[in-house]
Amino acid sequence: MSSLTLHEQSQDTLEVKAQTYHFYSLPRAAQQLGNVDRLPKSLKVLLENLLRWQDGDSVTADDIQALVDWQKDAHADREIAYRPARVLMQDFTGVPSVVDLAAMREAVKRLGGNVEKVNPLSPVDLVIDHSVTVDRFGDDDAFEENVRLEMDRNHERYVFLRWGQKAFNKFRVVPPGTGICHQVNLEYLGKAIWHETREDGSEVAYPDTLVGTDSHTTMINALGVLGWGVGGIEAEAAMLGQPVSMLIPDVVGFKLTGKLSPGITATDLVLTVTQMLRKHGVVGKFVEFYGDGLADLPLADRATIANMAPEYGATCGFFPIDEVTVGYMTLTGRDAEQVELVEAYAKAQGLWRNPGEEPIFTSTLSLDMGEVESSIAGPKRPQDRVSLGEVPAAFEASNQLEVNHAQKAHKTVSYVDSNTGLTHELEDGAVVISAITSCTNTSNPSVLMAAGLLAKKAVDRGLKRKPWVKASLAPGSKVVSDYLAVARLTSYLDTLGFNLVGYGCTTCIGNSGPLPDAIESAIKQGDITVGAVLSGNRNFEGRIHPLVKTNWLASPPLVVAYALAGNMKINLQSDPLGKDHSGKPVYLKDIWPTPEEISDAVQMVTSDMFHKEYSEVFDGTPEWQEIKVSEAATYAWDEGSTYIRLSPFFDDMEKEPKPVQDIHGARILAMLGDSVTTDHISPAGSIKTESPAGRYLQAHGVERNDFNSYGSRRGNHEVMMRGTFANIRIRNEMVPGVEGGYTKHIPSGEQLAIYDAAMKYQEEGVPLAVIAGKEYGSGSSRDWAAKGPRLQGVRVVIAESFERIHRSNLIGMGILPLEFPQGVTRKTLGLTGEERIDVENLKDLQPGCKVKVTLTRANGESETLETRCRIDTGNELTYYRNDGILHYVIRNMLT
Repeated sequence: MSSLTLHEQSQDTLEVKAQTYHFYSLPRAAQQLGNVDRLPKSLKVLLENLLRWQDGDSVTADDIQALVDWQKDAHADREIAYRPARVLMQDFTGVPSVVDLAAMREAVKRLGGNVEKVNPLSPVDLVIDHSVTVDRFGDDDAFEENVRLEMDRNHERYVFLRWGQKAFNKFRVVPPGTGICHQVNLEYLGKAIWHETREDGSEVAYPDTLVGTDSHTTMINALGVLGWGVGGIEAEAAMLGQPVSMLIPDVVGFKLTGKLSPGITATDLVLTVTQMLRKHGVVGKFVEFYGDGLADLPLADRATIANMAPEYGATCGFFPIDEVTVGYMTLTGRDAEQVELVEAYAKAQGLWRNPGEEPIFTSTLSLDMGEVESSIAGPKRPQDRVSLGEVPAAFEASNQLEVNHAQKAHKTVSYVDSNTGLTHELEDGAVVISAITSCTNTSNPSVLMAAGLLAKKAVDRGLKRKPWVKASLAPGSKVVSDYLAVARLTSYLDTLGFNLVGYGCTTCIGNSGPLPDAIESAIKQGDITVGAVLSGNRNFEGRIHPLVKTNWLASPPLVVAYALAGNMKINLQSDPLGKDHSGKPVYLKDIWPTPEEISDAVQMVTSDMFHKEYSEVFDGTPEWQEIKVSEAATYAWDEGSTYIRLSPFFDDMEKEPKPVQDIHGARILAMLGDSVTTDHISPAGSIKTESPAGRYLQAHGVERNDFNSYGSRRGNHEVMMRGTFANIRIRNEMVPGVEGGYTKHIPSGEQLAIYDAAMKYQEEGVPLAVIAGKEYGSGSSRDWAAKGPRLQGVRVVIAESFERIHRSNLIGMGILPLEFPQGVTRKTLGLTGEERIDVENLKDLQPGCKVKVTLTRANGESETLETRCRIDTGNELTYYRNDGILHYVIRNMLT
């Protein structure tokens, strides 16, 4: 028996272009562990990670063996410590993370430690892509004006990020106006196989892996890179050297065969895949795509599918490395040695996809891509796919479900267009926003070229965008503008109002900007239910625009088509979009581009475009470069700032954690239904004047026009805690028939904004609980969905089930997640929200244990439930006992 560890036994070398790379060989390890040929390739990436990091403590030989033995049952109940190679951030989630790092330096300084220890240990890239808003649209000046407004509004945040860029090691910032983080990651940052120089001068190669502070980090899975979204809290811990604690996942295999029919897009495919996987149930699982259909699936189409893993509920949607991968890397300008390393390493490690392979999976499902039909998703969830011909009926059905529908007027209103002076009618179903936006589709040349070609044919036939439609084009990278220009399609999109408005997420994250005043007034006056159509990945209530109640996800060419049609009640399969020059009706099929036309246009995309745009990716505009910042190791906090404030999370922290306290006499702050998303919980979108956050800003001298968005103010806890649970579409069952962030204060019975009630409870010394249904915390990985409740005084959330990222974020902020027993819900219990809650014996918590919760009703009667503790791993329990993950990290630094 060898005395060498698996880590030592598995070391091997690989020669690529006269360069020797050391690596940890899975075939070598398999000689000791057993055959790994049929292990899913996503788990092989985890296996290599464990081999490389085996230290006998955080990673043991038993952990490694458990991953190999997973093949026996295609399941394993074992916690492992995973260390991703790097961290990706966008600015909405990145700014609070850097604020936390700066606050950690203050805490370490106060407690007598070395502030220089608070530094990323893994490479971190932050891409500023969430701040640009569609204020100006529909003309040639829209891009310049929106960038100017972005720089003005976000100057304080950008000064702070420039400071962070200088103060912290291994921290790079991609400036505003460059692209969306996921597309920049796919086209430039991602390497598929990472390599670095060790202290002895040798090169070591290993799979590129990452975590990101945006749930759509999964888009990089298309490149064979294992990565997923985590909360900002978890990402901070990862970049400070803490492993990501996770259970070895179940892996669902999704077999793709055949190829898409003419006229069917990658968007139609991903909406079908999303619907199938949501129905199958993949929350907390890996999905790995396999099958010979992958040979005909372009990498950009794979990226569309991988991007929407959060929408189908999976941790990731992984595509193995193959010829398509290396072809894409060559196209996007990766150097030849890197591309050769990717192929050689993947083949040496069994990570390369070969025809006919059938790995072992926990479960499988399959799709013949030839059966996919044209569709969109909506009106409120990405998994609710609707065939194109069924959209009018789906719109009407959603209208009937509105709160207080019977009292709504839904009347047609006349308004005057301020630009033309003409009078138009705005009616139910009107499309008021039509946006080619978001990472999901703007990384894909075939659907963007299709949108441009459809625009050309529409203009040639004399069709026009309906005057009430706010149209916009926000590509994910500058390369998109280059290839639309080379294909001579830009002018046609401009003619229909799809002028460039910025390189960023824009409408997809709620930065749709205001609608024209006349349109907003008409919607309010007539109680009109209007629609937004966007090429995005999220369409949750209240996300896109406060006045737009139905939001629909569609491919870029269909976004253009709906701008021409102007109403969701028009059936694009049978009704005309408009009339041509001679008064004849024009149908969608008349202007839909052929596969040959799309293919010819896509051929115009060249490597030179990627070389040109990414050679200056970190430079930024002259305005960005001129920002002056201090060189100090700690940040010079400005007490007058309404953007960046020293966060209070470490104010009372001591060197040793206090024992966990039981929860006595907690009141229910909110009682919520199923599929409550982090958009409902976390502050997002615009700030209302009369809201607690709006009142705070006005009290600090901020004019209404300068409120900016919640996302842009994520570095100010005062704004964010006031905006928590303030979504205009959230429905708290404690106040029936009321939409928005309100609750009932008990025992007074007073109806208050949730923030105001929380502050009243804090004054009274009363801890708080949240009660919820299924899938609590689904959607984006918003850290403020956990930070905000923590600052409001929430100690426990009791739900029927939790979305993965949000559950870990709650623990990361010291909030206890508990699940109702099977078959028990707030409804079966008849809860009113007036109950008091006691949770005891918390000092004895163990991962997954039973926790007794006593409910005492208003009449004094009580009952006890056996809930399930959703602290799933030992690491998570350690974080909870330390009052949060960052507290634990600081204490480690001090010792």
